[in-house]
Amino acid sequence: MAAFVAGAQNALAGGGSFLVYPAMLFAGLDPRAANITASIALFPAQVATGAAGYSLIGGAGGLSIRALVLLSLAGGAVGALLLLATPVSIFTHLMPYLVLFATAVFVWGSFFRKPTAPGAGAAVSPRAAAVLQFLIAVYGGYFGGGIGILMIAVLTAAGMAVRHAGATKNLLASMMGGSSVLVFVAEFKFDWRIALGVSVAAIIGGQIGVFLLRRINEMVLRVAIPLIGLALSVGLFLHG
Repeated sequence: MAAFVAGAQNALAGGGSFLVYPAMLFAGLDPRAANITASIALFPAQVATGAAGYSLIGGAGGLSIRALVLLSLAGGAVGALLLLATPVSIFTHLMPYLVLFATAVFVWGSFFRKPTAPGAGAAVSPRAAAVLQFLIAVYGGYFGGGIGILMIAVLTAAGMAVRHAGATKNLLASMMGGSSVLVFVAEFKFDWRIALGVSVAAIIGGQIGVFLLRRINEMVLRVAIPLIGLALSVGLFLHG
């Protein structure tokens, strides 16, 4: 059920990992294994979402879509390798801070971030945008909460219209997710049954989320997601 709702939530407003991750913990996985398994399980839904807006995808400023894709692939792989190199005890200690950071990013993007005005031009240079995209991809491969909001902020600051930035960040998220999943599958032993069940439910939920996109009060989600993230952060701090 958590995976189904998470798939719909990602299609509507993002933040689905805030539901899947605690579900993995309740299933008995340690924090690092829960994060890796959730990343693998949600990847097919990321691909489906990225493909849905293919016609709107493009480059940003002086960066081509090919350059953005390569940066995302490389950063996602680096982040995944960093995660695998992090001992479970250290990742368990870091997890509450990562969830709290992701929650703060979501709140900022939902309530405080000011979108770049159409035709305002680029606020950051192509080189700065490339560095920021790579760093976001590394973070995406390592944990990933809030990457969509971070990418929209960078892409719009580089001169891309919000609508196109939204579609482009979905593709880039699937690229960094794909490279990190390849690393996880090759280097980490996980329960395929859990990952497959979550994946199927998330894909179905995502399709329903697309259907509900224009029929649900988005503000309810914008308020509920940070509350879930805050509750999870507090629980992880207390548990640690």
